[in-house]
Amino acid sequence: MPLYEHVFLARQDVSQQQVETLTGEFKQVIEEAGGTIGKTEYWGVKSLTYKIKKNRKAHYTLMNIDAPAPAVAEMERRMGLSTDIIRFITIRVDELEAEQSVQMRKGDRDDRRGPRDRGDRGGDRGGDRGGFRGGPRGGDREGGSTYRPRPPRDDAAPRPTATSTEE
Repeated sequence: MPLYEHVFLARQDVSQQQVETLTGEFKQVIEEAGGTIGKTEYWGVKSLTYKIKKNRKAHYTLMNIDAPAPAVAEMERRMGLSTDIIRFITIRVDELEAEQSVQMRKGDRDDRRGPRDRGDRGGDRGGDRGGFRGGPRGGDREGGSTYRPRPPRDDAAPRPTATSTEE
């Protein structure tokens, strides 16, 4: 049977128990159609990049599915009818990950630092207070403009000039 990774977003105002109930309902739909759910991960409430159906946050849940395509289609149909589900995506994969997903791993990314841990910027207060470079005043160390006119090309064909026709 084909393998799928399925992520759905539930409204922010439903509880975690309601999200687990929804997950159980969708798991039952898959199992009734002859499929299995490998693992489910509740990722928690996360902020959305933009509002979706008047929601700024959502409950995220991942499900690894091993089921025939009609079972997944039925689950997606029921998710589309549910008022608690605001988005979902199903992706067919070659193999399912047995370990935790990237969202659940803690501390393995370099950019997960706190606001006070910005050692790479330099300066006393988190920023380089040195010379100003790259802005409207130019990027040279001397403070001049970075604009350099292009030298004329020798091999360029002369451009036609606009001619007016007088009658």
